[in-house]
Amino acid sequence: MKLVSAWLRIPFWQRVAGGFVLGALAGWLLGPAAETWFGPLGDLYVTLIKMIAVPLVFFAVINAISALHGQKSVAALGGRTFLWFVVTAALAVCVGLAVGTIMQPGAGHLGLSVDSAWKPRDVPSPVKVLLDVVPANPFYALTGIGTRTNAAGETVLAAGRGSILPVIFFAALLGFAMVKLGERVAEARKLTGQMSEIMIQVTRFVLEVTPIGTFGLIAGLVGAYGFEKLLPLGNFVMALYLACAIHIVFVYGSLLLVHGLNPWKFLRGAAPGMQVAFVSSSSFAAMPVAMRSITHNLGVNKDYAAFAVPLGASIKMDGCGAIYPALCAVFIAQYTGVPLTADQYFVVLIASVLGSFGTAGVPGTAVVMATVVLSAANLPLEVIGYLYAIDRILDMMRTMTNVTGQMLVPVLVAKETGLLDRQVYQAAPTNVGIEEPSVDGSGQLR
Repeated sequence: MKLVSAWLRIPFWQRVAGGFVLGALAGWLLGPAAETWFGPLGDLYVTLIKMIAVPLVFFAVINAISALHGQKSVAALGGRTFLWFVVTAALAVCVGLAVGTIMQPGAGHLGLSVDSAWKPRDVPSPVKVLLDVVPANPFYALTGIGTRTNAAGETVLAAGRGSILPVIFFAALLGFAMVKLGERVAEARKLTGQMSEIMIQVTRFVLEVTPIGTFGLIAGLVGAYGFEKLLPLGNFVMALYLACAIHIVFVYGSLLLVHGLNPWKFLRGAAPGMQVAFVSSSSFAAMPVAMRSITHNLGVNKDYAAFAVPLGASIKMDGCGAIYPALCAVFIAQYTGVPLTADQYFVVLIASVLGSFGTAGVPGTAVVMATVVLSAANLPLEVIGYLYAIDRILDMMRTMTNVTGQMLVPVLVAKETGLLDRQVYQAAPTNVGIEEPSVDGSGQLR
């Protein structure tokens, strides 16, 4: 027990960072064998995340809709949240275009060939995406996040029909129904709140596996990739990582400063969610940690967080849906030697912002988004095939940027609407393990 207590006293981010470093070392030393030996640890972690994601969101959203009614307008909060999604996505596209123009990652790559594993994919129509938000069978939507193979042959996480949006939609309907029925369903509302607390506690247990899962995922990744796949497109990798870092540090940091919030405190508090996003390359996998980070570390009202974070995990994609397609467009222009026109820059901006909300629920979002943007700008789609060989490396940073934005926007909106506990934000602890949550003066769990 002393050993376990000592382990839990180590800040969560340090445990995850340790797993990352040891995993990279194991992958480097063992090579491809690392994927065989340690890959199952990463698979177990992802399976645990799949186990908790849908029930956590389902009960949290029902509870949140009921709790938010009467203290803040759900429609107003949703509208404000969506507006910030749009603003930060537009800024992300601008960052991607600027970094691509300056670094010129497409210059000097005339010998590239399309990766043999890449297959063109069909892009769903906006109408189909919107219709899929409404589940034909809610129990099918609630069967959980499983793995499915998309059109490119990738194994990806998918909830029900490919998105967690149907779960949010059905849970929101139940929440509004409870509000409408009032005291007639008081016991049902109480039970839902209790189930939400139970799932939060289960999430705390699962979070303790994160360092081990990180070790397995990184060891398998480093062992399988090595460095030979990265060298031909090293400039593109560096451009993407730099663009995402600039967006996180300077764009998000500036928005926090404008709101009177310390950016360093935010990064400290959001670090656990960012780490899990980086190693898992999945917004769904990082969602439970992100929800815990912004409530436990950054002081966001837990009912609002239960609504905003799952919504962001479905439609808020600054890395995959904004920066990456913009860089792909610049890459093609430099590769072909034909500069982008002002009209094409504008099309890339609009298509990235609007398309990210329309296709985010589709598995393999980044490649779908790049297809949408390049098609809208009349650019050849082969660039996606060039980059496919290194997509897993790119996806780590893209997803971390996605999830950071999914945590930032609720913090900004909570600050604007009085749903942010400044005392908790200023403290910004970084341990989101299984310790019991604190209780504020009103007796509410944080």
